[in-house]
Amino acid sequence: MDFAFLAQTMLTLLEALPTTLALFFLSIAIGGVLAILIVWMRVGGNPVFTAIAKGYIFVFRGSPLLIQMFLIFYGLAQFGFIRYGPLWPLLREPFVCAVLSLALCTAGYTAEIFRGGIRAVSPREIEAARSVGMSGFLLMRRVLAPIAFRHALPAYSTEIVLMMKSTALASLVTVWEVTGVAQRLISHTYRTMEVFLCAAAIYLILNFIILQALGLLEYHLSRHRRAVPAALKA
Repeated sequence: MDFAFLAQTMLTLLEALPTTLALFFLSIAIGGVLAILIVWMRVGGNPVFTAIAKGYIFVFRGSPLLIQMFLIFYGLAQFGFIRYGPLWPLLREPFVCAVLSLALCTAGYTAEIFRGGIRAVSPREIEAARSVGMSGFLLMRRVLAPIAFRHALPAYSTEIVLMMKSTALASLVTVWEVTGVAQRLISHTYRTMEVFLCAAAIYLILNFIILQALGLLEYHLSRHRRAVPAALKA
């Protein structure tokens, strides 16, 4: 095995790492905010908003991410009001289209994960909060949201890892992230095995770091479950 070539390939791929990380963090952030809005529409009780939220989730969970990305990247230009609109300077950029498609897709999955977390909150905990005068936004901020997020975190961590891997699809709309640069290297060197091994190693390391960070977060959020009751300490 040519270790000099592997080292040079790894350095070349690492130059594209900031683009991959930007795709990942922007899509997770935008998708998370959109997911919260969708969950609010889904559980708010308004039948129109509920139907819209259900339709959104069905579309973006039921169709392949690659097709969604192609529709946004290649399809939006077919609409004149978009092509000649104020947002066209942004929407014609491959990076923006990739972030938009990733964010819209993960929002559908994340909304259902968050909704499951909300449904897992015990009604007794909500009743206890209301009994001490909490209601509205205070109840959401102090009780419902923290408990729901703690319940949703294991499933949400899986979605985050999947989104890191999904950033590789951005190479198909000419975004030169790690996978895109790997494909370009292969077209010049014809050394598929070595190049993709280096790319896979980068994704494995990134996902390992993500899982460790989420594991620490879950450990921090569940510290009250590990607390020893005072009666047992005595």
